[in-house]
Amino acid sequence: MIKITLSAFALVLSTCLLFAQEKRAMTPIDVANIKYISAAVFSDDASHIAYTLRIQADPLKENLAASYQMHVYNVAEGQSTPFITRGSVRAIAFRPGHQSITFLNRLDDATNTTLYEIPISGGEARAIVEHETSISNYHWSPDGSEVLFIAREKGNEASSDLPYQPEVYEGNLKYRRAWVVNPEKGNAETFSIEGNIESAVWSHNGSHLLMSISSSPLVDDHYMEQQLHIVNRQSKSIVASIDHEGKMGQFCFSPDGSEIAFIAGSNKFDPVAGRLFIASASGGMPMAILPDWQGAFESIEWIDQDQMHYLGSKGAEAVLGTYEPASKKITEMIGNGLAISLFDVTPDGSMITVGDRWNHPPELFLNKKGSSTVRLTTSNPWLKEIVMGKQEVMRYKASDGLEIEGILIYPSDYDDANTYPLLVAVHGGPEAHINNGWLTGYSYPGQVAAAKGYAVFYPNYRGSTGRGLEYTLTSQGDPAGKEFDDIVDGVDALIEFGIADKDKVGVTGGSYGGYATAWLSTKYTDRFAGGVMFVGISDKVAKWGTTDIPNEEYLVHARKWVYEDYDFFLKRSPIYYAGQCKTPLLIMHGKEDPRVHPSQSMEMYRHVKSRTDTPVQLIFYPGEGHGNARATARYDYNLRMLQWFDTHVKGVDKS
Repeated sequence: MIKITLSAFALVLSTCLLFAQEKRAMTPIDVANIKYISAAVFSDDASHIAYTLRIQADPLKENLAASYQMHVYNVAEGQSTPFITRGSVRAIAFRPGHQSITFLNRLDDATNTTLYEIPISGGEARAIVEHETSISNYHWSPDGSEVLFIAREKGNEASSDLPYQPEVYEGNLKYRRAWVVNPEKGNAETFSIEGNIESAVWSHNGSHLLMSISSSPLVDDHYMEQQLHIVNRQSKSIVASIDHEGKMGQFCFSPDGSEIAFIAGSNKFDPVAGRLFIASASGGMPMAILPDWQGAFESIEWIDQDQMHYLGSKGAEAVLGTYEPASKKITEMIGNGLAISLFDVTPDGSMITVGDRWNHPPELFLNKKGSSTVRLTTSNPWLKEIVMGKQEVMRYKASDGLEIEGILIYPSDYDDANTYPLLVAVHGGPEAHINNGWLTGYSYPGQVAAAKGYAVFYPNYRGSTGRGLEYTLTSQGDPAGKEFDDIVDGVDALIEFGIADKDKVGVTGGSYGGYATAWLSTKYTDRFAGGVMFVGISDKVAKWGTTDIPNEEYLVHARKWVYEDYDFFLKRSPIYYAGQCKTPLLIMHGKEDPRVHPSQSMEMYRHVKSRTDTPVQLIFYPGEGHGNARATARYDYNLRMLQWFDTHVKGVDKS
């Protein structure tokens, strides 16, 4: 028998009815209007916080991508001021030794992304570093006198006498190069280093740089071939290298410059950069820190030689912690219901975090040393008008006994005497996981579905991150095997617990979650009344040859090449079972997707349409890639997804 464990859930029905009278349901247009904090940095003296606010375009007026504004919070005054509200701001930083903030943007009709500076006191932003191509990222020297920036080389454009220019697939690659410049003096110096420079940071004394370099600009090499190198600032040459293979995350020097810390995969077969390492700045083999930690490291700060701060995840919860290299002591603090996405610490111990909860998207929080945490921003004050379903972490046993976690959102009018239609939202990756935070978006039904009377379930099936290396590796070499059986077991648990109506279960997901949707709608078609597949996989044989990450697919997922076992990969493809599909299937895909080629959706559509009488529809989004970035495309997706489930799962025809 499947057992389910849920945290205490107490909600008085009369209170629900009262709230329902005072509040309103969340709608797709509300989702399209959500704002949230996307980045934040502390000034060294902890007097100011610069942060970016993500603002979506009006989907009823213009199909544009979201823009990012920069605001500055004055800690002493307790007030926030908009600084840059035009263009789209990213990569904000306080310039060391200067009372100013720098950022990347394209202002005043700039052709390329440029580095700008604005005084903390306000005023006009000015361009301080312009380049012949767009600057992708930068890092200030410790005294703020020099900045290292990375940009693609200009390259030689192919020319032809013909009135037509064909494209060479994976040809004419433009490498990322690094330059150092004093913005007040100009004359940028370039680093003549082979490879594709991904990112770089200065040592605390400014004598060296730590660079992550991949073998080429190909996306596959970005994922799987990054190596760390220590570079001398004066000679601009590599003086040492770190001997490690695996996906690369964040990295930094120790305060005294003798060591480096970095987050990476445990080896080249690890699907995620989630392990912590320390290595000598003279190069060589790194040492794994807490290799058996049952979580995943996500970011680090090393501003005190005796103590390193880190952010990670354990299961569905965020974890902030400190690690003391000398004693190897670790101190952890669970996020207390806050799904933290980033943090920044000042030398005096003050900390800012950006995090979300079940009832609000990411906001900015401040914790002064010795004080309690204070929320600084409320980007969506209208959320207080919304009635929301309660949300909690759910744990259940898979059919083979493995404990699986997930997040459950109850219908906003939940009554334990009733059962409800259930929507299963499957995350992609599979090297990802769902934290217990804000779970409503254009492709995640969340609170919009809860207001319509659905329960919504987000399973962290085996192969998900956040539960240690062993758990992440459990799905390797077994695509659509036990990992997707875990999802069915979760549905069974919710049925047994008396929450889900077994005849009204829908499934949706994007990318690998789209693969799960197609699989569950065909192999397990008797279990699902409707499916919405987004940028998903339908043919594992063809997918390998059309993706931009074939090596990553082999190393961290399949663990064997497609051409070594065609029959295996065919039988792990949803099209193999499409002839038995009885689940009405809505398929949506970005027309310019480089990761999962749109032909995967075309195949799924054609197989279901030709081999069955089951309702199936295919929607392409021109100009979109592996996920929708523009406002109207997102809004359209959200409407179609909800209408499909209302029609085929809930049984309410909204056509």
